[in-house]
Amino acid sequence: MKKVIAIIAIAIASMSIAHAQFGIVGGFTSSSTSIDTQNWKANLENISLYHVGLTYKLDLGLGLAIQPSLTYEMKGASVKEDVASVGEVAEVAKTIDTKTGYAEFGLDLQWGPDLMAFRPFVFASPFIGYMVSQEETSQISGTLTGTSTSSFNQDDAKAWAEEAKNRLEYGFGIGLGVDIMKFVQLKAQYYMNLGKLYNEGQVVNAKDVWGQVKDSYGNVENYNGIKFSLAILF
Repeated sequence: MKKVIAIIAIAIASMSIAHAQFGIVGGFTSSSTSIDTQNWKANLENISLYHVGLTYKLDLGLGLAIQPSLTYEMKGASVKEDVASVGEVAEVAKTIDTKTGYAEFGLDLQWGPDLMAFRPFVFASPFIGYMVSQEETSQISGTLTGTSTSSFNQDDAKAWAEEAKNRLEYGFGIGLGVDIMKFVQLKAQYYMNLGKLYNEGQVVNAKDVWGQVKDSYGNVENYNGIKFSLAILF
C-alpha cells in the first residue's frame, strides 16, 4: 500500500511540475505520391494544400515534451501516366487529380534544451486519420488494338475511384521545431503515409475499367511530403 501511495504521489508531483498549454495550429502541406509498377510510366506532381486544428503541449521536464494534435489535413497529388502495347491495349493515357481531407490525430514526441527565450527541438510523430472529404478528377483515353475506346465512361471511372479510395490513413513524421518565448511554435517535418491510396480489394472488383488501368490504381502509394506549421500556445 505504501508503494502505491508513493507512486501516486510521484505522479501528482510530476503533473504539478509539468507545464501544459493548449493552442491552435495551421500551416502549409506539400504532398505527392508514387507508383510501383513495371508496366506504367508516371509523372507525379506535388500539390500544395493546408492543415488547421488544435494542439496540446505538455512539458515533462529534462527537455522532453509530448504534443497531441487534432487537425484537418488536406493532401493531394496529380498523377499523369502513359502506356503503350500492354496486353490488348495499344495506347492509354490517364490523368488522376486527387485531393483528400482527413481528420487526423498526431502525437509529437519531442526533445530539446530549454534556452529560456528559445527551445529548439527534434521530434517524431506517429499519426492516424480518417477521410472526411475528397475530390477526384480522372481522365482516361486510349485505343484497343484496332478499336477506339471513346465509349469509355469517364463518370463511372470517377465514381469508382472515389469508392475505391482508402478511408483510413496512418503513418509517421520526423522533423525539427522551435518554441519562441513559450507561446509561438514553428515546425518543419517530413511525413510518410503507409499503405496504398486506393483499396486493392475494390480495385479487383472494379467494373468498366481496363485491367491495366485497375492495376495502375492499385499501385498508387499513399501521400507523403513535407509540412510547415505555426502554432500559437496559450
